[in-house]
Amino acid sequence: MAAGIPRYAHAVSAPADAAAGNEVEPAQVAEWLAQGGGAQEGGAQVRPQVIDVREGYEREAGHIAGTRHIEFAALTAAAATIEKERPVVFYCRVGSRSDVAAQAFRGAGYRAYSMSGGLARWKQEDRPLSPAGGYVADH
Repeated sequence: MAAGIPRYAHAVSAPADAAAGNEVEPAQVAEWLAQGGGAQEGGAQVRPQVIDVREGYEREAGHIAGTRHIEFAALTAAAATIEKERPVVFYCRVGSRSDVAAQAFRGAGYRAYSMSGGLARWKQEDRPLSPAGGYVADH
């Protein structure tokens, strides 16, 4: 177990109501990334960490510029590198893996969220992918 994240968090299914209050809209994520700012906490802007939890080939096909990549299966090992003092927003293709990640990290005391609809929704709403010409790969 690393930093309080369950060792087998990747094998846990998110409950049906897990998304309630744990999701962030793609528009909000885009705004945070564009402004370099983030959520208001105690009168100060705190930039959330935005983490892509998809597999490497999915990331290479297309991703949100300015985000970090930690494959879902590697989250437990990488937990110590994720700042507990800052909010974290996870995203994947459609939101399933990021929901599970957010639940596990919230259980360990992080302010963790999932981007609603994942990268598929991000792209559907005509937001840019990196690299140019990027696409949402199948999982």
